[in-house]
Amino acid sequence: MAKRSIPEVNAGSMADIAFLLLIFFLVTTTIEQDNGITRKLPRWETEDVIPPIIKKKNIFTVVVNKNDELLVEDERMELKDLRKAAIEFIDNGGGVSAEGEKCDYCQGARSAESSDHPSKAIIALKNERETSYSLYVSIQNELGAAYTELRNREAVRLYGAGNTFTAMNAIYKDPKVKDAALKEKLDTRLKKLKGMYTQFISEVPSKTN
Repeated sequence: MAKRSIPEVNAGSMADIAFLLLIFFLVTTTIEQDNGITRKLPRWETEDVIPPIIKKKNIFTVVVNKNDELLVEDERMELKDLRKAAIEFIDNGGGVSAEGEKCDYCQGARSAESSDHPSKAIIALKNERETSYSLYVSIQNELGAAYTELRNREAVRLYGAGNTFTAMNAIYKDPKVKDAALKEKLDTRLKKLKGMYTQFISEVPSKTN
């Protein structure tokens, strides 16, 4: 009995359809981007270093628990209010002694119960392992924005309207700007502003079970 021939299926059109579907998904699919934080880590200390004595009033405690609840100085706070609270702490200027504690440019309440000077104001951030990463990044952004807002204010006061810290920093980092004299002037100004409001954010390690 003669064998029956099996008809061949033309798969050329299938390849075209698969290619079109691939292009469709590449064009329409949204790829999530992870948020990151730029931080300069402290240098490694090989020898035992005695930690400095810090007054309790110079520490601003920010805690995020496993339920993503924000506690600032042991009180519940909304994320939208964190920046303002941080600014009030950093810019308090409560120091009265001449030994580096009196802040002449601070515009805070100068409360004796809050930070003495921006150079002594430390933000202690603690989060638990169950804290969501998105909230952690948002809190870091708000704390960083508090320092930026204070630097912008002082930049305008010292160098005039339009010369904010943010604007000068953008020009300084722009590779298209080749003016060496301008870069040097901006570098001096940015260092001065960073020195006036140095960012001190200490991350307290969470307890492990």
